[in-house]
Amino acid sequence: MNEEINSKKKVALSARAIDKMKIGDPDKSDIAEYIGLRVVCGKTGLKSFVYRYRSPVDNSLKKITLGNYPNMSLAEARIELQRLKFLRSQGICPATERKEEKIVNKQKKQESTIVIKSLTVKDIVDLYLTEVIEDRVVIDQRTGAKKKIEGSRKLKGQIETRRTLYVDVVAVLGLRQADSVIRKEIVEFIKGIVDRGAQVQAGRVLSELIAAYDYAIGLDYFSDSFANPALLAKSSLKQTKIKLTSTKRTRILSDSELKHVLFWLPESGFSKHHKSILLITLWTGCRTGEICAAEWKDIDLEKATWHLKGTKNGSERYVQLSIQCIKHLKELPSINSSYLFPSFRTGKPIAQKTLTETKWILKGEDRIKNCNFQPRQLWPKDMEDWNPHDLRRTVRTGLSRLGCPTDVGEAVLGHSKKGIEGTYNLHTYENECAEWLQKWADYLEYLC
Repeated sequence: MNEEINSKKKVALSARAIDKMKIGDPDKSDIAEYIGLRVVCGKTGLKSFVYRYRSPVDNSLKKITLGNYPNMSLAEARIELQRLKFLRSQGICPATERKEEKIVNKQKKQESTIVIKSLTVKDIVDLYLTEVIEDRVVIDQRTGAKKKIEGSRKLKGQIETRRTLYVDVVAVLGLRQADSVIRKEIVEFIKGIVDRGAQVQAGRVLSELIAAYDYAIGLDYFSDSFANPALLAKSSLKQTKIKLTSTKRTRILSDSELKHVLFWLPESGFSKHHKSILLITLWTGCRTGEICAAEWKDIDLEKATWHLKGTKNGSERYVQLSIQCIKHLKELPSINSSYLFPSFRTGKPIAQKTLTETKWILKGEDRIKNCNFQPRQLWPKDMEDWNPHDLRRTVRTGLSRLGCPTDVGEAVLGHSKKGIEGTYNLHTYENECAEWLQKWADYLEYLC
């Protein structure tokens, strides 16, 4: 009865009253259903919400801090107070429960530390590949149904990323404890790749290793003080001015070189698949990787189009096919495959890298001995070096020389429009591309 009378005399807590509290002021208490909630102003001026109560377990006086003002508002403190009062009504002591939670969290941290000590570089690579890069199947815990989650990269990128990380990273650092690898070791590791003449590969390896470590760090597999050693190595390598990217190529074939290539290609040491891919590259300007993966279901010989879906920029488009290209496609042998150029060993699309590998073999007499090629099939000594991708650049340049408008030339190559034009100019230039690719194919025929 006395407590109720006293409560009526008191004034409920307010944010304004708390703001006015100074060091040395007595504690302020709430009233009514919020009895037990106090605000304390410490010696440093820090104001804290405190709940004082009798433990339902042993009736001892307990005090628990709810939070600091103003990080915790008065409304939030009252909500937390009600939650703790409910626990107390269930026979649970809030202070004892919080203490037990701290013990459990400490045990979990100790257990995670044990996991950290057993995590190898191979472990974080596998984690990154299977949970980020590659497609995976998960089971819905509620329904038990299987669900496919697509990886962050297309199938070709998934395969290449795994190969990149396993051939270099796992082979060299795989068994090392992930948290024991230091910046200097990764710098030396990357320099080793550069020293063997693979500077672009070195850049890819470093980039993927940084991402793998970052993913594991984000999942709390390392302590809070752990720093990504691959990221630190990147900063060190930047200071050394070591180049980890390729030099931008500007190689194009002149008309005389094109004539030489077109004359030599049918008798070259390239396979039948390779010869067709290189010719289609010259007729369409498409990337050799896109042509390698082409499927018959996407080719319409009547409409003279190729529905290209898996493009580098992620947008679909229709490639216009010249009369010469259609004639060549019709003459391709029927080998009961859904792909234009399947591997005779796997049945899957021929790998793009086989083009550059074959070219490398053809350029050296000592390399060709074990390949059963005739001398006349070697790379001609009077033919300057060129890469398959240089043909794509040659097509674009050749179209400009013939007078092809820039917008049409860029559409032929499937380049995305930049800036405001990409937002408002959605014309695909399909008819124009068909017209200029036919002019280009006729010009190549004229050169022969």
